[in-house]
Amino acid sequence: MKSILSSLLVMLVLQPAIAQRKYNLTDCGILGFDMVRVEGGTFDMGDDNDGADRKPAHTVKLRTFDMAVYEVKQAQWKDVMGTNPSAYCCNECPVTNVSWDEVQDFIKKLNAKSGRNYRLPTEAEWEYAARGGGSERLIKEGKMVRGGVNEFLVCDKNTRKPEKFKTGKRFAGKNGAQPIAWYEANSWQRPHEVGRKKSNDLGIYDMSGNAEEWTADWYATTYGSRDTVENPTGPAGGKAKVVRGGSYLSPSFELSVTRRAAYLPNTRARNLGFRVVEVK
Repeated sequence: MKSILSSLLVMLVLQPAIAQRKYNLTDCGILGFDMVRVEGGTFDMGDDNDGADRKPAHTVKLRTFDMAVYEVKQAQWKDVMGTNPSAYCCNECPVTNVSWDEVQDFIKKLNAKSGRNYRLPTEAEWEYAARGGGSERLIKEGKMVRGGVNEFLVCDKNTRKPEKFKTGKRFAGKNGAQPIAWYEANSWQRPHEVGRKKSNDLGIYDMSGNAEEWTADWYATTYGSRDTVENPTGPAGGKAKVVRGGSYLSPSFELSVTRRAAYLPNTRARNLGFRVVEVK
């Protein structure tokens, strides 16, 4: 029994590293930002069966982009900004307590230092990546009802078709929160090192839980229209920015890939961080 328990412990420790080897990381820029290529595609964004600000579900077309495998870490923030604003200090944990305005300053300095073109993800890019990119599509009931859980698609002779018995995930990688998220039930009320839970289908970690994540978009109370949109960037202006993903303080229902929150750009919170994308 003792040897079995020891073997299980070793597997738990090595699991994130083993899982990561399945994915093809595009690069690790000067400051160590591991990026995953998210191939462009079409998906149905939103959820007609949930809160008003997630409606109406609508089709979105996105270009290819690279997304950071992990939330920006405290060590990375310190490398650029020289300070660590996080309430809980841990170099490999997500940086938190940073406002949207401060994130823009970080990205400006990061780009100057690295020669890259990083930015915050749009809300549509964030949801598409959280859902697994082109590996999922929305389940449609009848002609008009569209929900927030996607069908899982598989490649078959260069075409995609739904598997008969496999559906998409409510959270970023699983239908249950425990394997993929640090949240209210398992976090001990603190953030954790990035990448210690399972990734989603793209090899991206912590899109449900650990730290909530700023996006680039201004917040609107609804998506406004069912019309298909291409590379949307949200409203032209507003008072609050969109935050996605839930955090280590969130109940499980706030970890959904369609959950949205609205925070003023100067908001700082001990559970609020971000990740970056780059379009080449």
